Amino acid sequence: MEKRNPCIAMVPSPGFSHLTPLIEFAKRLAVHLPHFHFTFLILTLGPPAPAAPSILQSLPPHIDFIILPHVDKNDIPHSAIHPATQIHQTVILSLPSLSQALSSLSSQNQLVAIIADVFSVDVLEIAKHQFNLKSYVFFPMAVTTLCFCLKFPELDEDHEMVSTGFRDLSQPLKLPGCVAFQGKDLFDTVQERSSESYKTVLHLCKRLDFAESIIVNSFQELEPEVTRALKESNNKCPPVYPLGPILQIGQTSKNESDSECLKWLDKQPRNSVLFVSFGSGGTLSLEQLHELALGLEMSGHKFLWVVRAPSESSFSAYLSSKQEDPLDYLPKGFIERTKDQGLVVPSWAPQIEVLKHESTGGFLTHCGWNSTLESIVHGKPMIVWPLFAEQRMNAVLITEELKIAVRPKENENKNHGIVEKEEVSRIVKSVMEGDEGREIRTRIQVYKDAAAKAISEDGSSTKTLSCLSLEWKI
Repeated sequence: MEKRNPCIAMVPSPGFSHLTPLIEFAKRLAVHLPHFHFTFLILTLGPPAPAAPSILQSLPPHIDFIILPHVDKNDIPHSAIHPATQIHQTVILSLPSLSQALSSLSSQNQLVAIIADVFSVDVLEIAKHQFNLKSYVFFPMAVTTLCFCLKFPELDEDHEMVSTGFRDLSQPLKLPGCVAFQGKDLFDTVQERSSESYKTVLHLCKRLDFAESIIVNSFQELEPEVTRALKESNNKCPPVYPLGPILQIGQTSKNESDSECLKWLDKQPRNSVLFVSFGSGGTLSLEQLHELALGLEMSGHKFLWVVRAPSESSFSAYLSSKQEDPLDYLPKGFIERTKDQGLVVPSWAPQIEVLKHESTGGFLTHCGWNSTLESIVHGKPMIVWPLFAEQRMNAVLITEELKIAVRPKENENKNHGIVEKEEVSRIVKSVMEGDEGREIRTRIQVYKDAAAKAISEDGSSTKTLSCLSLEWKI
């Protein structure tokens, strides 16, 4: 049988949010490698997410996919409580299926490389040793975050610095080219040394050395100093290619409520609406949900708020499939009192369309990296409200170094630290009407223009992608 065109295998981590950036990257890569084929090997914990089939079925002809046998949730060790550990365990249990899929692909195609998401790096050892493939990591976070991950194994060995976990660091951590981080602002997974999540992240960071190169969803102009520092690290880490921003070009509204959401925005004055969303997995406690609601009301500013049912732990909500009506948890009379001020939508809104809309003047965000990039690309000032994962690191980067966001202050005397309604109101007014908001709007416009330039025909990310693609041309 004659082999098909050269093929690159793509291995996203389990989870819909990990799949989308890799798909967009494959589309961009295809421009430089027009005769190549791209095959996604889809790992799932339980059946695929409901949104996944429509995305996969709409892929262009040069991109296809194989959904591997899903991992049964009952096979995940009971100790794997944290999402990072559950995702990693899903990958480990899928390795035999991944090996079989790669064997089948290599027998039918001219398989030249594999690109794995950071949580799927264990597949790189199989790819190298069994199939002699060039192996790459797609890192969907900031270069600053990557710098910490590359340094983490070395930091872990310094027991004097990291005795029980990074939460106890006595001094800020200063990495080459990076803003200084307090220990509490690093990954939530590395706060406690004895935790399973700490061991998981340490394992994944050590595996980054298996990569020929690391592809990062950022761009040189956004993080110039740390990008330069990694390039000048004297081969202590794989070459780093910042190729972002890699984002969905647009979204198709899912239902009638999405259309209503955009129609509501159409009726609002330019830059008048604060968009409030904590991502696909972010939730607040009931107390914090109420303080946020009352603070938005107190600010007097228009808002579009994507509300999710409260949870004492964002991780519990991330893992739960429980369906509840989040509007039932809002303060009594809130929706009626704010009917002329804001719009509350349950669970989901077409974020890209909302952020690009001219009525949207700011974004209160959990500071996930995709949302951060989307806000930059569309030039929307941010209020950052990090919840978990690397979101606190992102918040420090964009508030203290880039200065394109502000962060509300928690009342540390409250259990777990609560942002009270008065602080919510203050920070909203600061961004939507104050001098600080105007300064942020000016600065973020610079990065918006830089992002557009980076992916233009002669931009830094396009040139870098062209150089990377030369490694695969046959």
